[in-house]
Amino acid sequence: MKRWLITGADGFVAAHLLPHLLEQETDAQIFGMVWCDAPQTSWPQPHPNLQILPGELTDARSIAQVVDQARPEIILHLAAASSVAKSWLDPEPAYHANILGQLHLLEAARSMKTMPTVVIASSAEIYGRDGHDGKPISEEAPLRPLSPYAVTKAVQDLQGGQYSAAHGLPTVRLRLFNHTGPGRPPQFVASSFAKQLAEIERGLREPVIHAGNLNVARDFTDVRDIAKAWRLAALKGCPGEAYNVCSGRPTPIRRILDILLEKTTVEVGIQTDPTLLRTGEIESLYGDRTLFSQTTGWQPEIPLEQTLGDLLQWWREAVDAESMSGVAP
Repeated sequence: MKRWLITGADGFVAAHLLPHLLEQETDAQIFGMVWCDAPQTSWPQPHPNLQILPGELTDARSIAQVVDQARPEIILHLAAASSVAKSWLDPEPAYHANILGQLHLLEAARSMKTMPTVVIASSAEIYGRDGHDGKPISEEAPLRPLSPYAVTKAVQDLQGGQYSAAHGLPTVRLRLFNHTGPGRPPQFVASSFAKQLAEIERGLREPVIHAGNLNVARDFTDVRDIAKAWRLAALKGCPGEAYNVCSGRPTPIRRILDILLEKTTVEVGIQTDPTLLRTGEIESLYGDRTLFSQTTGWQPEIPLEQTLGDLLQWWREAVDAESMSGVAP
């Protein structure tokens, strides 16, 4: 029976990854680490093969205890501070959670008698803006992080490579490009649009979409495809390697909004919100996933139109539930 430890088990990606693992790895014992102060209402659904372990990334002793309890053969490290915008306002939490948190986890992993495979969530943000010339970014591109969040992810990426080279810890780094889908928090662009539309449809806000820069382009993948990528990275990824995980196609943010607007009958205006404009924003960011696809056989399968339709429907249901309960989704 293979033993898996998933950090950030109460997060967005884990909400799709855990059901996928439980379905595919039927003889596995899976341990999900959640934040110590996370309410039980945010915990994953109970399952005979899933055990929840509260832990605190920034506390080395807490992480060591979680790893000691789980005794994992595979660690999928999802837990992180993940907002670029919040990192500009207050970078310290991202530095603590992402850099020190991962350091504690890697130290705990390498202290095990048999070191586990550790799959790390890096980010496409580490590539920055310069030198791409409108071409897809490969793993050979230099790291030029622009935001505080991107700096923390670059350190996580390098840290993972260093622990593999120096200590023999089998790490696999996933340089994840944008991903979205049902359950995505509203501070992320596609989910923000979908939530606003759902609220407009229900008459809960004025018929105006507040947006940032609609002219930038990003590489979007469905979170359900990303969940499959995590599992394949653990089972087939090469230790010490870094992989781009992406669709390979740039999509302008304006196109994201247009697709969502095509799925509603309400008439809305669009207003630029200065608070949503980012310093040092990258104009176009999309990746080359050739290496990861050749290594693992992974391919994104869910079209963007379906992803956005499912996301909008999720927000419709969440807004309706909020209206009935009086609790914000």
